[in-house]
Amino acid sequence: MTMPVTADRQDQRAGSRQERERGAGLRVLMFAVTALVAGATGVAGTLLQQRTTAPDTSAVDAQAAGIAEDLRGDLNAGFYSGGQAYGGQFTEGTLVAQVEAHGGVLLSSDTERTQATGKVHTTEVMLGLVPPGTETVAADAYPVRCYRYTFSIGTHSVKQTGMACPTSRTDGRPGSLAAQMGVLLSQQPTGAFAYRQLTTAGYAHTPQGAVDFLKNKHLVTAEDTVSAVSGKAGSGGVYALALRINGACHYLRMDSSPTASRLIPLWAAPADEQEACGMQQAVEAAALYGVDPAKQG
Repeated sequence: MTMPVTADRQDQRAGSRQERERGAGLRVLMFAVTALVAGATGVAGTLLQQRTTAPDTSAVDAQAAGIAEDLRGDLNAGFYSGGQAYGGQFTEGTLVAQVEAHGGVLLSSDTERTQATGKVHTTEVMLGLVPPGTETVAADAYPVRCYRYTFSIGTHSVKQTGMACPTSRTDGRPGSLAAQMGVLLSQQPTGAFAYRQLTTAGYAHTPQGAVDFLKNKHLVTAEDTVSAVSGKAGSGGVYALALRINGACHYLRMDSSPTASRLIPLWAAPADEQEACGMQQAVEAAALYGVDPAKQG
């Protein structure tokens, strides 16, 4: 179903550090997207030039290091975390917001359980889609690069490694993956600071309640199209939804818990889940990553 959404474009707060960073990145988003979608041939030529001329990757590598530091901050424990519980509670939505703040998108996000450390999370990202700062950066001086992050319990569990970017689009169509990710960025909600910490308390755990939340919290505007809204109850009173905003798959986590106000309820699904956009994937993505081990029994 398609639900037209109307809302003011007014932003009600200045936002967190992540939001300010994301705002700066989005000021140059149209430049990046224009460069990416100008044509698959042009993008391929740029990437080929990058491989043969060994460009300076310090700018995008710095953004990758920034994501690792954000994760370590999320996973900080004990007196280093200012008395907060381990992890400070975060979900896949937190990762998406962090990666976007550093000019990229999530390619994939997976969780495995091991005997040694319990759950191990692996996230693969593509950076270099939005140059840092407000100045235009030449394509050969700011290459698109991909990185893998793994983390489990504690600050020191965060590991960052470089990886080769996938050579094909996630939807199986011909063309550049970088161009596809550029389009994905351009499809995000137009509401100011859409991916920010908010409480969903007071809204019905239904598709209509989800649309009301998006509208009333100014996460979407009249320029956005919200469609294919479907939800499923998860554990702990969580209600997760898969929906499309401007054609891009998003997940929405609705939780009435007082502590859920520190979470980011809305985020774009990873690239490898954009086509499926299923309710079960939304439920799994809404599970907490940062959890106090002492509360796990």
